[in-house]
Amino acid sequence: MKAKAVEKLVLGMISTITVLVVALLITILAVLFVKGYPALHSGFLFEESRDFGRAGGVLYQSAGTLILMITAVLLSLPVALGSVLYQTEYLSSGKLKTFLMQLTYILNATPTILFGLVGYLFFGVYLDAGVSWVTGSLILAVMILPTLQVSIREAVEGLPEKYREAGMVLGLTRSAQIYRIILPQCFYGIVTGIFLGLARVAGETAAIMFTATTFSGIQLPQSYSDPVPTLQTHILILAQEAVNPESLAQAWGAGLVLIGLVFMLTLVAWAFRTRMVMESEL
Repeated sequence: MKAKAVEKLVLGMISTITVLVVALLITILAVLFVKGYPALHSGFLFEESRDFGRAGGVLYQSAGTLILMITAVLLSLPVALGSVLYQTEYLSSGKLKTFLMQLTYILNATPTILFGLVGYLFFGVYLDAGVSWVTGSLILAVMILPTLQVSIREAVEGLPEKYREAGMVLGLTRSAQIYRIILPQCFYGIVTGIFLGLARVAGETAAIMFTATTFSGIQLPQSYSDPVPTLQTHILILAQEAVNPESLAQAWGAGLVLIGLVFMLTLVAWAFRTRMVMESEL
């Protein structure tokens, strides 16, 4: 009886926490929609901001965010993919595999502001990239590396052994198995990692605030040493002008655009992950 009472108590606590988390998420999304929707006029996504962000739209801020997102993933994906394939297909030491996995989790738990600080010192100062979209992309590429690695590793390690056995029967070399069997079968897992990485980059502010972005004066970068405007910085600066209703309205509108982008990327990642699970069950 005592064990059942404890079990019911724990179950009730877990259920309560779950309901509170869901309610908090719904509340945040509802407030963001109610506050941000009035700012979404017909040209909000296709007009440049004016009057230091108090009017106009978020065209260049959205473009700058996409530049950082896409460049970061393009830089990080080959490293993550190569690292996972080496650990799963070539590395035989179990202790070393465990050690590398722990390093991945530690990197994932590192505060993002430290990525910005260390990344700026290395890429911005030591490599002389300065405050630029290249510096920001490199920092974000390192930051999302664990996200890509975990997603790709799950796909590769979850691949049924029969595929590898079929490759061995056909006489394929290790590299041929990777190219002809493992990569095609893990396609959905790789794409899932890409979209999760994009979603994380889209919501990042601390790592790029002083390393890659600018609030005004820049539309799109003309060289590798130019900074970019981003939705994250745009929201941060405008939100600090809470006494100005126009600025605050624009901040809510930009926030709604950003959360919509993150939600869309997460939804696509979920769809690909569902497809990956279905494929593995066949």
